[in-house]
Amino acid sequence: MKAQQIRDTYLSFFAERGHKIVPSASLVPSVHDPTVLLTTAGMQPFKPYFLGRETPPAPRLADVQKCFRTTDIEEVGNTARHLTFFEMLGNWSFGDYFKAESIPWGWQLATEGFGMDPEKIWVTVFGGDEELGLGPDEEAIAIWEATGVPAERIVQLGRGDNFWQGGPTGPCGPCSELYLDRGLDFGGETDRPGDDTERFLEFWNHVFMSYDLAEDGALAELPTKNIDTGMGLDRMAAILQDVPSVYETDHVRPLIDLAEELSGRRYGEAEAVTRAMRIVADHSRGAAFLIADGVVPSNEDRGYILRRIMRRAIQQGRTLGLEAPWLGRFSERVIELMGDTYPELVAERDTIARWVGDEEESFGRTLERGSEMLDRLVVEARDAGTSWIDAEDAFKLHDTYGFPYDLTKELLAEQGLAVDDDGFAELMEEQRTRARTGAATAHGSEDTHKRVEEFVGNAPPTEFVGYERLAATTGLATIEGAAGGSVGGGALVKLEQSPFYAEGGGQVSDSGVLTWDGGEAEIADVYRVGSDQVLEIRTEGELPAAGITVEAVVDRETRHATMRNHTATHLLHAALRERLGTHVRQAGSAVRPDKLRFDFTHGQSLSPAELRDVEDRVNEWIAASAPVRWLEMERPDAEALGAMALFGEKYGEWVRVVEIEGVSRELCGGTHVANTAAIGIFKVTAEGSSAANVRRIEAITGPAATDYFRERDGALREVGELLGNPQDPLAGARRAAERLKEAGAGAEQAQRQALGEEAKRLAGEAHEAGGVRVLVAGTELADQRALLDVANRIQSSLGDPVVQVLGGGDREKVALVALASPGAVAKGLSAAELVRAAAAVVGGGGGGREDMAQAGGRDPAKLDDALAAARALIEGKLG
Repeated sequence: MKAQQIRDTYLSFFAERGHKIVPSASLVPSVHDPTVLLTTAGMQPFKPYFLGRETPPAPRLADVQKCFRTTDIEEVGNTARHLTFFEMLGNWSFGDYFKAESIPWGWQLATEGFGMDPEKIWVTVFGGDEELGLGPDEEAIAIWEATGVPAERIVQLGRGDNFWQGGPTGPCGPCSELYLDRGLDFGGETDRPGDDTERFLEFWNHVFMSYDLAEDGALAELPTKNIDTGMGLDRMAAILQDVPSVYETDHVRPLIDLAEELSGRRYGEAEAVTRAMRIVADHSRGAAFLIADGVVPSNEDRGYILRRIMRRAIQQGRTLGLEAPWLGRFSERVIELMGDTYPELVAERDTIARWVGDEEESFGRTLERGSEMLDRLVVEARDAGTSWIDAEDAFKLHDTYGFPYDLTKELLAEQGLAVDDDGFAELMEEQRTRARTGAATAHGSEDTHKRVEEFVGNAPPTEFVGYERLAATTGLATIEGAAGGSVGGGALVKLEQSPFYAEGGGQVSDSGVLTWDGGEAEIADVYRVGSDQVLEIRTEGELPAAGITVEAVVDRETRHATMRNHTATHLLHAALRERLGTHVRQAGSAVRPDKLRFDFTHGQSLSPAELRDVEDRVNEWIAASAPVRWLEMERPDAEALGAMALFGEKYGEWVRVVEIEGVSRELCGGTHVANTAAIGIFKVTAEGSSAANVRRIEAITGPAATDYFRERDGALREVGELLGNPQDPLAGARRAAERLKEAGAGAEQAQRQALGEEAKRLAGEAHEAGGVRVLVAGTELADQRALLDVANRIQSSLGDPVVQVLGGGDREKVALVALASPGAVAKGLSAAELVRAAAAVVGGGGGGREDMAQAGGRDPAKLDDALAAARALIEGKLG
């Protein structure tokens, strides 16, 4: 039974039993689950339903879910079953049916739907746990026996094997697994399911979600009981197709076939070859699916996982002798194999091809040098008798050659060597700190952050009131520091209420002043510490005392400028997704009062037309005077509204949604204008690359954009005056271009005429020797191309046989050209030999063919001697 038949059989079986068939969720989890970077289990997209936060679309659901795990990535290739990308078949009941239906259906589908031998199926059930206060799952045992499974094929296992928990607390329950007995060829007579042996292969898990586990370990029965089952498609395909590994199933084997075709090696010919082909097959499949779901290669989070598997595949392809570019061939094969089932692969075909190609090209450039360094480190470690390499060397491989640290560790482990994980982590953190501050300890930044962290707990959390107002009369809760201090040594302050926005979400912190009876201080910085904040103030006078009342006032002009730019980033994001595609996702931003910077995932530079369209679209939304609203709600409610969460941002259960009417909804804690018209005007000032597969746009708004256009208008008027047409600078520029073109054509004509006259003059200096016209002469021409042009003209005028060596130069260099016609070559003359002889005299070198050669030199003072050497060589040849 082929993979697609397994999918269809499973889904149709449960559709006939009242289940709603739902499509696979993305490999990138939605905002309700920040605990994982990728979808790692079939039940993950349904967690809001199990937790009661959302109502499922039906009480019975069934699906085939894409999943991705890197937990056992080192085992991929080594075993017959480990994969990073896999598919999970699942059926789900939310307070509807339970064990009495799930167990018989499982047996019926396995034996009748998939045709498995009932005598070879064993099951495991929960055998009880004293800590949980639960005995064996007698209900499940009784149902299995009633279904037809004899007691001797029902194995009771403990909490670690047959009790499912989604975490330390929350919904949980006993489970029951179905195993295939592969026979005594795969193990011993006494082997049993759960032994972690090869004889019994688990293929379907049924979770009976019955309890809620509290922090103290107490269990309470859930108000409704749920069913969660999971069957690995790849493993079931291997069973039903009777092949020894998941890599030989009909939906994976074609990738192995492609590896054989491109490498000329055979799967199974050697352990290393088999491992490499498995890794290439699995990782190329996973990469295609990740990219189709919007992940791009990078050095952080999901992007790092994608980059890691792509570079691991590229490295293994190198061991097979695959010649680049080859990874795109595997991506295309994945689309052919699975595009009908997962149409997003087809829709993102070009995106997949572009980013796979870019990654292979960029890593391929450094792979050989990095591999050479790694090989050298292995030799040095062995010579030194050590079992490790220094963290600094591993960091250099990562930083200079782009070797993912995990790949370095894996390759070293194959050689029996290790790396200092803690040392590498310290070096990475130092690099991140340098990136944030510009230097490892610049301006005492490390000391400042330490002071802030120690200081923040000295008073209750500050209430931020800056969304509603720009000034607050409040109490000064606590203070620490010295008057007149600079950044890093100023006074740290906590207010009871604060209108000052602390830097976060890409938006810079507010500036402003703090005033009190008899004093005033400038706000130097606002530090965010979780949901709390600390102010740093500078004053030349005396510091205020804790407990007094102060007036906190935000700089209105800079805050409004920042608000304009922040709302503009939301408009820009929406315009980019509309024009370029929904693969565009925010990858970083910097919202300041003077300008905005927006980084986004996209594989190539924007064309002038694309950039113009994006800019025009943003200005259309500004002109439309769209209202901007913000409201706070629970995350599931925000998700239901379609609010977009941004990669890398952390959100709590209670979130703030910023909505631009008719344009976008985003989860955002920043400050915004109330209407897009307040932005005024939007102008892109730069577009370029920020990182691999990440583009960067910089832009300005409001008065800054007005000043920009005013300056451009003034410059354009000045250009018009210089061109003699201040009223229409464009017409003046066109006329000037025409004149330049005419002047250029005239200059070219004059140059051609001058070269012709020089050729005529030099041709008159030729003399005959041994039946050959000979010309060896110096000229004032220093340009190699001009010298060759003259020589060609001379040869055309003198006919055949003719040989000539011409030399010219300026104060710094010499140019030499030699030509020999066919008749001259027949008499033993070689242009290459002549030019080499002359070049040696002037301290240069060159070469060419027997009929034409060129050379250069560094000693113009010896040009006459060089020509004399060429003349002597010619005379010697012609006798």
